[in-house]
Amino acid sequence: MVKKEFKAESRRLLQMMVNSIYSQKEIFLRELISNASDAIDKMYYKALTNDSVTFDKDNFYIKLTTNKDDRTLTIEDTGIGMTKEELEKNLGTIAESGSFAFKKENEMKDGHDIIGQFGVGFYSAFMVADSVTVLTKAFGEETAFVWESDGVDGYTIEEAEKSHTGTTITIKLKENADEENYDQFLEEYELKSIVKKYSDFIRYPIKMDVTVHKPIEGSDDNETEEVSEEQTINSMVPIWRKNKSELTDDDYNNFYQEKRYGFDKPLTHIHINVDGTIRYNAILFIPETMPFDYYSKEFEKGLELYSSGVMIMEKCSELLPDYFSFVKGMVDSEDLSLNISREILQQDRQLKTIAKNIKSKIKSQLKTLMKNDREKYETFYNAFGRQLKYGVYSDFGANKDDLQDLLMFYSSTKKGLVSLSDYVDRMPEDQKFIYYATGDSYDRIEKLPQTEMVADKGYEILYFTEDVDEFAIKMLREYNEKEFKNVSSGDLGLDTDEETKDAEDNTPAEHKELFDEMKTVLGNKVSDVRISKRLKSHPVCLTTEGEVTIEMEKVLQAMPDNQNVQAEKILEINANHDIFKALEHALTNDKEKLKLYTNVLYNQARLIEGLPVEDPVEFTNDICKVMV
Repeated sequence: MVKKEFKAESRRLLQMMVNSIYSQKEIFLRELISNASDAIDKMYYKALTNDSVTFDKDNFYIKLTTNKDDRTLTIEDTGIGMTKEELEKNLGTIAESGSFAFKKENEMKDGHDIIGQFGVGFYSAFMVADSVTVLTKAFGEETAFVWESDGVDGYTIEEAEKSHTGTTITIKLKENADEENYDQFLEEYELKSIVKKYSDFIRYPIKMDVTVHKPIEGSDDNETEEVSEEQTINSMVPIWRKNKSELTDDDYNNFYQEKRYGFDKPLTHIHINVDGTIRYNAILFIPETMPFDYYSKEFEKGLELYSSGVMIMEKCSELLPDYFSFVKGMVDSEDLSLNISREILQQDRQLKTIAKNIKSKIKSQLKTLMKNDREKYETFYNAFGRQLKYGVYSDFGANKDDLQDLLMFYSSTKKGLVSLSDYVDRMPEDQKFIYYATGDSYDRIEKLPQTEMVADKGYEILYFTEDVDEFAIKMLREYNEKEFKNVSSGDLGLDTDEETKDAEDNTPAEHKELFDEMKTVLGNKVSDVRISKRLKSHPVCLTTEGEVTIEMEKVLQAMPDNQNVQAEKILEINANHDIFKALEHALTNDKEKLKLYTNVLYNQARLIEGLPVEDPVEFTNDICKVMV
């Protein structure tokens, strides 16, 4: 028996392929099963083009067999087989793909698309094998041949006996090493798991002898015994290739559970079939609950990516924008340009086209859900609304037009979540702005002094309770040509007689001395002290001018890279409150008491805003002085 050298590549290249091309050793089984599927597809095509050849699908399968004593794993198929010349060409030359050549020469029909392209998948077996034996008999040939190699420097080919057409690959597994467990590829459970993960939707049955427990005949004690039974371990027909009309919600829910996309039930699903320039199928799910690690660095976004029914990526992040990272599901396409390992795409043009369509479908489905089933949408929004708001804020607002119609906020009048469209549709004709207030909770916002005047006008106020809310709205700026206005902003835009009068002079001459004195007491803690336009029953509040609000200040100062960003704060005093008379009296009669009152009022205003008192000891002492 003469050993032949590999024609195109050296031992070093083969070792590089085995050790570098594939990210995980278990992928060898995916590659060999895909090759076996291609071999059966070639028989199918031959039957289409040759009337003398019949194709009975029941006679075509792939079989996995293990022998723990000999440490061998066998992959057998009943496909077209190979001649001696094809063995020489396809296995003797690394990176020579018989499947790819066949695909170029013949147009496949009825969805039977050849998987192989590069001719290196077979050699992935050497990641786990000491040696590989290929016994094959080509269709229409009398003689079988056996090919053997240890993957080092060459191979042998000789005649052999085989009763039927097809190919049997026998892998002699390596011995276990310190960090490598090759025994796992002899275990029934592990092989089933790998098939389920990568090759579940190969269109031909993948069979294996499986251990099952069956009752012992004649036993009165319900005793069972272990027996070996041949079973088909793959699903074969993927749900996404079935007609939507044939499928029920239960079918989609079962698929969601089988794929372990989550422990919950999906709120809704999206089934996409596209047969255009780029053909693909997709099933997407909107989950009901947020994964426990969703906002951690361990969470990976992405959809499962299949090529002709074979999974090539478990998490393809390029298919989803970050703001839709909660979506689960899969995409299958026959038109993807894969790299040599079938794990990474060679070019992303096709992927970008698919991703763009998927983004549009998700947005459309969410808008439909909001319109037709508000309760379900609110369940979704309570889980993932924060992510949509992050999407509005991120990338300098590039995605705000896509997301603004999906946003919801708590309403002061409806006492529940409303969309921006709902709010604008209800606005009175004289209302110029969309008003909002910020705080830690709805109850706390409800009690804010700054909301009094806006509420008295009968205007609806949106309550912002999440750290990202105001940042997102600042990026959005307006909705349907209506600007957003914080009830704590300097100018409320209400155009009341009182506001117009105050706008002419925030500090009337008779109060100028009082406010100048209070400003001196507070120093740079506030930029101004003035009469309030908005307070009705409360004595004091803090408002802001400029882009940074008090809530934004709190968020920014809580960040690790805190740059001590400060809002430009204004202390507003209610001139109609009894406290104002006390201030005027102190100005005339007791400047120390005025200082005391000023500090107490300032700290009260900080507490109302949820800001910490700068000196708690001094504040409590001041309260005691007021009480005495």
